[in-house]
Amino acid sequence: MSTALRPSACPGLLRIVPALDGGICRIKLTGGSINAAQAEAVASAAERFAGGVIEATNRANLQIRGIGSEQTALIDSLLAAGLGPSTAAGDDVRNLMLSPAAGIDRHMLFDTRALAQQILATLQSHERFHELSAKFAVQLDGGEALAMLEHPHDLWLSAAEQEGEQLLAFGLAGCPTDRPAGAVSLEQGHALVVAVLELFLDLARPDQTRMRHLLAEYPLAEFLARLAEQVRLKSISDWQRSPSPDVLHIGAHPQREIEYVYIGAVPPLGRLDPAMLRGAAQLAREFGDSSLRFTPWQSLLLPTVQKEQVPEVIRRLEQLGLLCKADQPLSRLIACTGSAGCAKGLADTKRDAVQLAALLPRHDQAVHLSGCRRSCAAAHVAPVTLLAVAPGHYDLYLRDAAQPGFGTLHAHNLTIEAVAALLDARSRSALDA
Repeated sequence: MSTALRPSACPGLLRIVPALDGGICRIKLTGGSINAAQAEAVASAAERFAGGVIEATNRANLQIRGIGSEQTALIDSLLAAGLGPSTAAGDDVRNLMLSPAAGIDRHMLFDTRALAQQILATLQSHERFHELSAKFAVQLDGGEALAMLEHPHDLWLSAAEQEGEQLLAFGLAGCPTDRPAGAVSLEQGHALVVAVLELFLDLARPDQTRMRHLLAEYPLAEFLARLAEQVRLKSISDWQRSPSPDVLHIGAHPQREIEYVYIGAVPPLGRLDPAMLRGAAQLAREFGDSSLRFTPWQSLLLPTVQKEQVPEVIRRLEQLGLLCKADQPLSRLIACTGSAGCAKGLADTKRDAVQLAALLPRHDQAVHLSGCRRSCAAAHVAPVTLLAVAPGHYDLYLRDAAQPGFGTLHAHNLTIEAVAALLDARSRSALDA
């Protein structure tokens, strides 16, 4: 496979991007899914050609950090495991997010996986789509209970029912919990994606790389009118996507088939080592369907486990160092690479997050530690964001829908101990209310 790629700051499987701790290779997974043999190949590549650090990303992908001089050997090993794109130029545009429980969620309205495969095949094979930004992203939501609905996408599609007909509601530059721009029949889902992407490329200037950039200048109504010339659009009245519970990615939860559950486990701060990934792959072979599914919460699912096997599987996952309980403080913390691996990081966010978890046994909201304003570790706004201003010091923001960015600045230049004291006091106040 030719590896001639356009310049980009975004890592891919075929484009290894330098960082302070070595090269970064991002492996895009179809629907977050990877089979046991592929997981073992990732573990071996990280061990042989890099520093042994594997990260689960907030788009349900994997990346290997600390890659040294043997970049070609690492790429070849991953391609041999079937983890690459169908065309080299198609790697950047494989940005389609599904529910981690696609096809097995008890609440799904339809199984999104066949349509997802059709969309991904077109993204990779249609040469014009290779002009899209490596950040341009699509979400396909089948109505599952386990769904990340807070990450903004350039185009989102969400399963809906109206007067007995299955539809796909859709929106531009937003999330499935937004009011939809319109809807199409389920059969028109693929055609809609193609039409939206073609129209975007027709209208956008080179500097307008995302849908939000285009719609800041081009009226949505005009975009939809142009779209209706290509696809039969339907109005969808009074539809709103229900939010999802926020802990369905941790612990054991029933699947659509009543005899099975999936088990969610969180690698501390989104990081796995090769032994952890190999161990999870072995458990998938022994107790599941020989697959793992990664999630936008930087966690993994082990699907199709028989109910009576749950205690043993959880015991062994915890032995590997994975977190399987939602009340474990570290399972609620998000942290970027920080200054240990990124030149832009102003603090060692991973180390500080471990310290904060030890000081916050009762805090039950997600806390995001970001080494800079780029917010690489979280595509959505967390309830609490700590923005590094110096080593060991952070500004504290509280999520506020009326405020842009991280929300409302609540306190400035706090140490980790001061952050813990403030958040603990807020938790106590909430409990007493």
